[in-house]
Amino acid sequence: MKNKYINIALASSILYLSSCTPKTDVPAATKGDIDVSKYVAIGNSITSGFADAALYYDGQIVSYPNLLAKQFMEIGGGTFTQPLVPQNSVGIGSTGNAKLILGIVDGELSPIPAAASGDSSIWRTSVAASGPFNNMGVPGAKATTTVYPGYGNPLLGAGNYNPYFYRMTTAPTTASILSDAASQAPTFFSMFIGSNDVLAYALTGGASDAITPIAGAAGIGFDASIDAIVNTMTANGAKGVIANIPDITTIPFFTTVPYNPLTSAVLGNKDTAAGSATITALNAGLYGPLKQALTAFGAGDRINLLSASASNPLLIKDSTLPNLSLQLTAALTPSLGALTATVFGQIYGQARQATANDYILLSSKSAIGATIATAPSTSINKNGISYPMASQYVLTQAEAAAIKTATTAFNAKLKAVAESKSLAFVDVNAFLAKVKETGIHYNGRDITATFVTGGAFSLDGIHLTPLGNAMLANQFIDAINGTYGSTIKEIDASNYIGVKFP
Repeated sequence: MKNKYINIALASSILYLSSCTPKTDVPAATKGDIDVSKYVAIGNSITSGFADAALYYDGQIVSYPNLLAKQFMEIGGGTFTQPLVPQNSVGIGSTGNAKLILGIVDGELSPIPAAASGDSSIWRTSVAASGPFNNMGVPGAKATTTVYPGYGNPLLGAGNYNPYFYRMTTAPTTASILSDAASQAPTFFSMFIGSNDVLAYALTGGASDAITPIAGAAGIGFDASIDAIVNTMTANGAKGVIANIPDITTIPFFTTVPYNPLTSAVLGNKDTAAGSATITALNAGLYGPLKQALTAFGAGDRINLLSASASNPLLIKDSTLPNLSLQLTAALTPSLGALTATVFGQIYGQARQATANDYILLSSKSAIGATIATAPSTSINKNGISYPMASQYVLTQAEAAAIKTATTAFNAKLKAVAESKSLAFVDVNAFLAKVKETGIHYNGRDITATFVTGGAFSLDGIHLTPLGNAMLANQFIDAINGTYGSTIKEIDASNYIGVKFP
């Protein structure tokens, strides 16, 4: 079944034309109270230039630290070296995938991989001899792993080390991101770290990884890890800028797929009559009996009948619910038989329909409506329709609340440490919230968080486009100027593109 709500119609792919209005009376660039002759950036994937689900050359060139470094050159900034991948490479993402591009699928524009697999030579080939690297952004890094010695050690085994760090460090078994950054004796640094301390959990729908705890020693707890990073980077008098982390609800990966995409047209693959017939069959054979049984146990609100004239919610699994498997099995045994009833109980014991307080992940787009091979019957084997979607595709209200609580605490710590060290502070959370909520009108163009066409976010729905990076770099510049009395010139973001269309 094709999911119309996540495909991009060709007719809607036309970008706003920008009418650049140059700023007037821009003061000459001055350095104020900073020395940027040796600038080092600490961060994760967004700092590295990761975009479109992969690390690749064109994304690295427009990383926000590289854009900052170009502006710093007017006030004494030096060379800014990055661990670049080959210019003609399709890049590589965290699952070994190639970068995403826009392609035609069934007559419509949709994100597709640029190749069947990513360029694994990137992970295997050390570029450490070209370092040290001013851009110490490492995809996948957390605040806790930034201080971890041996973070690039492949002897630790898959999942226990970071191949992106392995390729750029001269000492994979002993170095940390922090030690490699500090060894360069920077005069100025930026730190945008902490997103993955909640995002790694969020991207799997809470099914794997964990939110980093606030408490604990450096390498375990968030607060101590941040203190270790900032204390080390400022030990020799370096000044810098610290950014906080965005709320996940400002990121298209979590807001693009609606919780209620099931209409007659969708279920009938554009044939509303066929879709209405499917709804009637589902109500009679599944939703009706489930609601009746659940109502008897005081849980009738978990399931409602589908409507042929409205948008219906997805069927999901919510592991936070009391498991009613045994009760459902007992209730359904007379009509289905013990064996079948047991299977039904196991499948639907924690099932419910999604609500507006849940977030359906962008990764679900190929899973919704897909056939579940292990389902006991062809009548209940459609993912999210007749079979509950696995938790890896959904952030429930409870999971989202836990992420928000952690994000608020992390951001409080980041602001506090910036203030305690008299460092510049960038409210990235507020910036991306504005992009999401109202959009930003920039030189004749409206920049929003709308997936693909909004201009700010790349095709993975998480990382920024060149345009988004340029606008983010300006947020850093404004914070630096406001704190240190410098007059670094802003970047003309009109010179940078959003998503590249074919």
